[in-house]
Amino acid sequence: MAGFFSKDDVTLDQIRKINRECEPPDEGLMTEMLWSDPQKDKGRAASKRGVGVAFGQDVTENFLKKNDLQLVIRSHEMKEEGYEFEHSGKLITVFSAPNYCDQMGNKGAFIRLDGKTLKPEPISFSEVPHPPVKAMQYANPMLGQLFGMM
Repeated sequence: MAGFFSKDDVTLDQIRKINRECEPPDEGLMTEMLWSDPQKDKGRAASKRGVGVAFGQDVTENFLKKNDLQLVIRSHEMKEEGYEFEHSGKLITVFSAPNYCDQMGNKGAFIRLDGKTLKPEPISFSEVPHPPVKAMQYANPMLGQLFGMM
């Protein structure tokens, strides 16, 4: 999940019913959930991505209250340290691709939840050099033959 929706009162049951075995449509809950990002201002605004919405802390708090949640951990947006706490700590963005596209210089991260308190603990990591192998070399051997990589 990346973000929230252009309307209030979306429930977890509605999210569970989204067909995920397809290409994302041009609009709707699936598309908004995939492409929406948080913003500092309240309310909603047009997304910098051209699809989805930018949403404020009030939208986050409304979603949490409506669905009896305390926190949302989202992804799909690069952060310099690999993660960022937003909206008074009620929204965490985590991004696991260090040095995104081999040019951004960002760290990657993952979130560990304490088993007793469920307190989120972000763990950042840096990129490592790519192994000296051709792309898809370890994929299905038939693919290697098709693409001349074996």
